[in-house]
Amino acid sequence: MNKPAIEGGTPVRDTKIFYGHQYIDDADIQAVVDVLKSDYLTCGPKITELEQKLCRVTGAKYAVVCSNGTAALHIAALAAGVGEGDEVITTPITFAASANCAFYCGATPVFADINPETYNIDPDKVREAVTPRTRAVVAVSYTGQSVEFEPLKRLCEEKHLVLIEDGAHVIGTRYQGQPNGSIADMTTFSFHPVKTVTGGEGGAVLTNDEALYRKLLLYRAHGITREEELMEHEPDGPWYYEQIALGYNYRMTDIQAALIISQLDKLPLFCKRRKEIVARYNEAFAKIPGIVVQREIPESDSTRHLYILRLAPERLRIGRKRFFEALAAENVCCNVHYIPVYYFPYYEKLGYRKGLCPNAEKLYEEIISLPLYYAMSDRDVESVIEAVKKIALYYAV
Repeated sequence: MNKPAIEGGTPVRDTKIFYGHQYIDDADIQAVVDVLKSDYLTCGPKITELEQKLCRVTGAKYAVVCSNGTAALHIAALAAGVGEGDEVITTPITFAASANCAFYCGATPVFADINPETYNIDPDKVREAVTPRTRAVVAVSYTGQSVEFEPLKRLCEEKHLVLIEDGAHVIGTRYQGQPNGSIADMTTFSFHPVKTVTGGEGGAVLTNDEALYRKLLLYRAHGITREEELMEHEPDGPWYYEQIALGYNYRMTDIQAALIISQLDKLPLFCKRRKEIVARYNEAFAKIPGIVVQREIPESDSTRHLYILRLAPERLRIGRKRFFEALAAENVCCNVHYIPVYYFPYYEKLGYRKGLCPNAEKLYEEIISLPLYYAMSDRDVESVIEAVKKIALYYAV
């Protein structure tokens, strides 16, 4: 049991609240039941229906859905031509898959530092990291705020690099009025339960490039095709297919697709509520000493997946770990996103060392992910604010 945050204090909440939670309604349940009663559980019509719906939502010309967000990053890197000896630039403040996708292809991840105010990858640091071996940039729209596309696209066009947006956090966000998913060469989505919309698991890659789209289709499904124009041999009959590349079994089931389709019907509601919560948090935390609010670039109309509370250590007599534990004692259960990827033992054994990205490393020491999800009530939101305020004021310098 957690010790009280403040000796003799009473927690601000009687029940625990967690940093994220899916929202499933009767329509979602019925959509899954309908598939379970149908003729197709996988490789069926719901896959095409979801891909078409994602194109409508994002404005992208093509969508390829797959088993999860990591698979989406892998096939995007493959479609970009990433291979042995290449380098892929990304941010260390992300889930490991954003960098691991380079390793999957035989390439090397290279880490560029973040903007210390927006927490997204810094385009100037990306430019500094480019070498003759650089093949692609995986730019993570961290928390759901869009990366700075204008300088990143200019750089990638100048250096002939493929720009992949890791959009695991970003569905529902717009950059300069254009939906994320239709801006980068490819954008990947994740449909994990804590994301804005969920399929339990699931991923997607969006693109406007038909050549990339054709490659994505192959890499998703074993490198196998039934299209005669792609075959090298004369078909034996209508059952015939050929493997023309080394692909993977990254297919999504119709069960997942049906759930995501239903969830996308609620995307405007999800976006609206998340923005309301973020606005209330920003308003409240701007007035609390020792708390720093993430800056949002004006170009990004963000639907936040994560809300990051940043502590100013010089203004508090408490470190991040104790602040985290104090929130848990108030029944506000948080998380931290993310440990810099190159801190992990796997990366250390490959020669990566602390000190690569000072802004990212400092950010990691000071951040906590607060509860943010559609079903939070106004009282839930206020209790989170109350807990943060209670602890920050008690430990203020």
